[in-house]
Amino acid sequence: MTLRQAISTPEGKRQYVRNLFATIADRYDFITVALSYGQDRRWKRRLVAMAAPRPGLRALDLATGTGDIACALANRGARVVGLDITQRMIEIARDKAQSASGASDSGTTPPRARFLVGDMLALPFAAGTFDIVTTGYGLRNVPNLAIAIEEIRRVLAPGGQVVSLDFNRPANAIVRAVYLAYLNGVGAALGWILHRDPDTYRYIPASIRLYPGADGVARLFEARGFVDVRCHAVLGGLMTIHHAVRA
Repeated sequence: MTLRQAISTPEGKRQYVRNLFATIADRYDFITVALSYGQDRRWKRRLVAMAAPRPGLRALDLATGTGDIACALANRGARVVGLDITQRMIEIARDKAQSASGASDSGTTPPRARFLVGDMLALPFAAGTFDIVTTGYGLRNVPNLAIAIEEIRRVLAPGGQVVSLDFNRPANAIVRAVYLAYLNGVGAALGWILHRDPDTYRYIPASIRLYPGADGVARLFEARGFVDVRCHAVLGGLMTIHHAVRA
């Protein structure tokens, strides 16, 4: 079975993504930095600034990975839950947050967040629990994007906001072809070097091919009860930050 066939159905994608992220968890931070030429941290800082966390606000970071966004939100005073489907990612995130807490001895404010294993398609929270929902590279990886957005809306309080960073699917066919070819080539090389499997990071361009792109995601937000939906181009439109408000 080819990679594209493996992720062409919701159940197939669910299983593939779970196995993939369990495999790459310990190298996740390295890969995000390598594929973005070190710009990943800057993009996440921009996302956090848009979310505008402050003391007293309740925030949920979905597909939290190793916890970078969750810790940044917490460091700005929000009460944060980081959720990810991969147990190993959550273990690394907890260790990272704990290490940052040790910095309190030096007079800095440590990030304070709790981390849970959970599914974006069935969030274990009551309706209206959060003021902010964030996700970095999360929406593109869910088996059913519409259900994920519905769940985000459900757990947000009225007037709450969602901010999402992800790869875009460029509308221009030539730009898209070059972009996907680059990701495919670099991903194959990194997959072979790190895991002896070139398909490991070829998943990224494969998932982008099946992704509706920035405008398509914006329309899904609007169709599911979000207003003031905005797409902020990143890296010349190759990446996008979506910002939307629950009506």
